[in-house]
Amino acid sequence: MCLANMMLSIQQGERIPTVQEFSVKIGLARGTIQNALKFLIDQNAIELESRGHLGTFLKKKNMRALFGFAGIDSIVGVMPLPYSKRYEGLATGLITGLENQYDIPMSLAYMRGAQNRIAMLMDGRYDFAVVSQYAAQGIIKNDKVKISIVKSFGRQSYLANHILLLHDKNANGIRDGMRIGVDKDSVDQMKLTEKVCKDYTVEFVPMNYNNVIDFVVKGKVDAAIWNEDELQDKALDINYIKVNSDHQSDTEAVLVVKRENETMFRLLDEIISVETVLDTQRLVMEDKISPSY
Repeated sequence: MCLANMMLSIQQGERIPTVQEFSVKIGLARGTIQNALKFLIDQNAIELESRGHLGTFLKKKNMRALFGFAGIDSIVGVMPLPYSKRYEGLATGLITGLENQYDIPMSLAYMRGAQNRIAMLMDGRYDFAVVSQYAAQGIIKNDKVKISIVKSFGRQSYLANHILLLHDKNANGIRDGMRIGVDKDSVDQMKLTEKVCKDYTVEFVPMNYNNVIDFVVKGKVDAAIWNEDELQDKALDINYIKVNSDHQSDTEAVLVVKRENETMFRLLDEIISVETVLDTQRLVMEDKISPSY
């Protein structure tokens, strides 16, 4: 039902469109709109309040009921592979916040590389994607792929720091002649690699981001950008230096949707609490609760 879908994107306390405005926007007769509104009210999906010349306002809405009438079975998102406690906490926070507070079925898929996740989002495979602020801003600036940021979760919600892993225990940075591992599907890794190598003559070696540690340890590459969280979680003894973008935007998780999907933008903006997600992430990282995703 188109009307139920539109009600999902209207926040409680907001004025709803008039019957005529609904009719024009949806392309249905006024009588059909009136019947649909009455149906949603009778089914306790919405509660409206008339305020005279100010119009009619959405007093309450039953998210679960509206989802059903809108024909939406669940919300499906995609985020990085949960190989660190920080990612496990982020996944747990997103699912807990939606399912426990609003009884909305939600599932998460896991995929490496911001480029891949954004491509699947734009293809309609997912309703939202989680990437870094750094990656999102780069994509938005390019403007070839049109996305919008719904929620930003703050510094170190995505990862603690990016680091440059070094095979040589005595190395303290990039040198001419080095072989540098790079994953073209990871916006952060690729851009930060370009940043640290810009003043040097090096050989870029294509690789899968998840193979970085193995390639560096075995000397298949001399250096590569990686995530400090995994080294800390696994207590790995590898030489590294910290490398971050300006303002540490590469450490901040953001939730993005297709720019044209205004309904999903408003829906997620209303139902996802940044505070709830971050509190859950912290508890998982402190081993006070078990990850559940």
